[in-house]
Amino acid sequence: MTDRSLRISDVTALLARIVVGATFVAHGLDKAADLEGTAGFFGSVGIPFPEYSALLGTGVEIIGGALLILGLVLPAAGPVLAAQMAVAIATVHAGQPLVGGYELPLVLGAAALALGFAGGRFALDRLLPWGRTRTRPDAEAAPAGNS
Repeated sequence: MTDRSLRISDVTALLARIVVGATFVAHGLDKAADLEGTAGFFGSVGIPFPEYSALLGTGVEIIGGALLILGLVLPAAGPVLAAQMAVAIATVHAGQPLVGGYELPLVLGAAALALGFAGGRFALDRLLPWGRTRTRPDAEAAPAGNS
């Protein structure tokens, strides 16, 4: 891949992280604005421990969305957000059609999962030890081939 392609890929990953992360944060803040109502709704669709689940789901969306935007702990944030959307599909959207039903949580979950493992170079993870590119010192010193 060329250097220009890498730059474009990194910019589009950043843009996707911002859009998807902001969507999660917005949905989480909406739940937080009426946590009691959210818990009541969760209870009505059969989600166990609705008060705890409402608090947990709200936190996952707000914190996970913010982490996605920042590009921080992406390999954890992406799958957790995807799992949140899988739960939403299985509980809230069970039996609904794709269009007008579960397409939003499906797309958000898949996007979060993908961005968790391909968040681009413009992520805070790149500044941390697990995000740095490592080179093997012995690979650089090894001869090109044996004759």
